[in-house]
Amino acid sequence: EHEDSGLLLQPLLEGQKYGAAAADGTQCPSVSVSRNNPAKRDCLVVAVLCFGNFINFIDWFIVPGILLDIQKYFGLSDGKTGLLQTVFTLCYMLAAPIFGYLGDRYNRKIILGAGIFFWSGVTLGSSFITESHYRIFVLSRGLVGIGSASYSTIAPTIIADLFEEGKRTTVLSLFYIFIPVGSGCGYMLAAGMAKSTGDWHWAFRVTPCMGGLALLLLILLVPQRIQRKTAAHRALSISGTIRNVDEKPEVHRTAKTTWCQDVGSLAKNCSFVCSTLGLTAMAFVTGALGMWMPLFLYRAQVVQGIVPPCLQESCNSSNSLIFGGITIGTGILGIIAGAEAARRLRKINNTADPLICATSMFMSALCLYVALMVAQMNILSTFIFIAFGELFLSVNWAVVTDILLYVVTPRRQSTAIALQILVSHLLGDAGSPYLIGVISNAIQAKNVPSLQWSFRSMQYSFIICAFVGVFGGGFFLLTSFYIEEDRKEAQR
Repeated sequence: EHEDSGLLLQPLLEGQKYGAAAADGTQCPSVSVSRNNPAKRDCLVVAVLCFGNFINFIDWFIVPGILLDIQKYFGLSDGKTGLLQTVFTLCYMLAAPIFGYLGDRYNRKIILGAGIFFWSGVTLGSSFITESHYRIFVLSRGLVGIGSASYSTIAPTIIADLFEEGKRTTVLSLFYIFIPVGSGCGYMLAAGMAKSTGDWHWAFRVTPCMGGLALLLLILLVPQRIQRKTAAHRALSISGTIRNVDEKPEVHRTAKTTWCQDVGSLAKNCSFVCSTLGLTAMAFVTGALGMWMPLFLYRAQVVQGIVPPCLQESCNSSNSLIFGGITIGTGILGIIAGAEAARRLRKINNTADPLICATSMFMSALCLYVALMVAQMNILSTFIFIAFGELFLSVNWAVVTDILLYVVTPRRQSTAIALQILVSHLLGDAGSPYLIGVISNAIQAKNVPSLQWSFRSMQYSFIICAFVGVFGGGFFLLTSFYIEEDRKEAQR
């Protein structure tokens, strides 16, 4: 694979730290093997990618942040309301393998830029849709999902190319912190714009401006070519050859196996398969919580008499603001805690990563179950247990991605990430918002319409999330049995 005419000659820097050794540094690290790739440049690339991820997840959660307004505006049932996020996720997951294939073979900077431009433009356009065009609004959410897929699939592989294992977990943690931060800001931005303007459509007119800035930074600060740096490439560099994966794509493409061969190889990787199923359970739970939790909290408060039913033009958005703040705080704390726990425990246990994920999934399931059970009696306790549930879920984000990056050979990483996105969303959060809404509708249909049953229908349908979380913990436990062997195989 490394003997093509397109190989570049690069000297290996003497004294360069890699892996865990590099993690001890205080400066933003770089594992560059050329004077053209200094540490400062790598830090700027990561900053741009993080900013793009931040905007990406704001767009994801604008709709849940103003869900009550949208439901009232279009006159939707719970089932049709959940369909909004389901269509978004379906388009996202179906587009991911396509971008994974392209990301392994073509210039990733161009693909990232096109994705940002596309989803920002569609988001802006969706802000002008009227109440008689619900189907067009649904379509617009699907198109935003396609644009988002290009970013989520390719950006982590660029980070993997810039940083070696050890420091890579820390940098990935920084990148994935912007999942909960962006998600929480999505709730807060949507609710704040709807409240300040009296029109929820304005919530969709802020992120396109941010997307334009992200595109400009991408063009100015991210280089056209990022070298892939792995242990194998460093060994090859001693003899004077390192591949630049984004240069001469026609040469790179011929060196690759076919997509079907890549998929077949990944299907035999037990660690990849089991961790993907564990991530699927995570996605199921987070998708349902992200879509329905503010509305569930609102219905719980109505039943307790804390707030009146929404009869005015702009509904109460305080739950979206609070839930957004919880998502940001617990997400940052959880991801940092997960990365630090992984860094420390790897030194004493080679299977620490999947065990951390399994433990956090079990704890999250327990907290969510308790939160649902106390919702009708004490809303403060509900917020507390939801916060702990989200905290334990957030522990896993960077750790799961790092597992993939060291059990899958580098030339299949974009494809592996794309497949993981496809499976986790297909069986996870693509269906969970719609499923929760459909179950809620079915329970309400069997009982006399009332505020009490409006709350209970959502409460009962939410319980499925706790059980799915337990299954997710079980899959991560299975991952721990195979991870050492698969890691050695990927290194070979």
